[in-house]
Amino acid sequence: MVEWWNSLSVMMRILWAVTLSASLIFIIQSVMTFLGADGGSDFDINSDVDVPDGSLGDIPSDAAAPIDAAAAHGSGMGLLTFRNVVNFFLGFGWSAILLQDSIKSNSLLMLVSILIGAALVFAVMMLFKWLSSMQQAGNINVYKQAVGCEGKVYLTIPGERKGTGKVQININNSVREYEAQTDGQTLPTGTSVKVVEVLGATTLLVEPLETIII
Repeated sequence: MVEWWNSLSVMMRILWAVTLSASLIFIIQSVMTFLGADGGSDFDINSDVDVPDGSLGDIPSDAAAPIDAAAAHGSGMGLLTFRNVVNFFLGFGWSAILLQDSIKSNSLLMLVSILIGAALVFAVMMLFKWLSSMQQAGNINVYKQAVGCEGKVYLTIPGERKGTGKVQININNSVREYEAQTDGQTLPTGTSVKVVEVLGATTLLVEPLETIII
């Protein structure tokens, strides 16, 4: 190993150092992403955003389930991010190392490696942009779509807004679980309900469905 390292030119030593460092950082980032430690790569399309409870009028109609700006920045969607720098040096370094025997001109080798590094950054940015659009498509805007939807009580809802229970509501053929309150009597588990108002990003106001007897 020592002999191999000593046999390298100064340029190749620098390339190897940069490439191995970028590769190590890339591996660490990937492991953190899969473990959920990297918020910038979290694309949980079923997550809801917690905001203080308030009336529907106090909350913009597009406030539900937005993409976190910091997450978008850290995910590689921005151009000058640490992740993109790592991706560039990853593509640049490995390209230069693998193509050194095929491209004899150092200037041409550097140019090709730079182009490959830039292409890798662009590809990753497009990937995250696509994942982001998938997240937006999968999110449900509770403020616009929940009112009028029906479902069932999952955890008993205390009457007269004296407490909070939970309901499972069918929105666009997708069953979602939200906290819920009611103005009327206590609603036990299994009661069929309808959403009459949105109190917050995760809290609904519901009323029991009237039972029609024929």
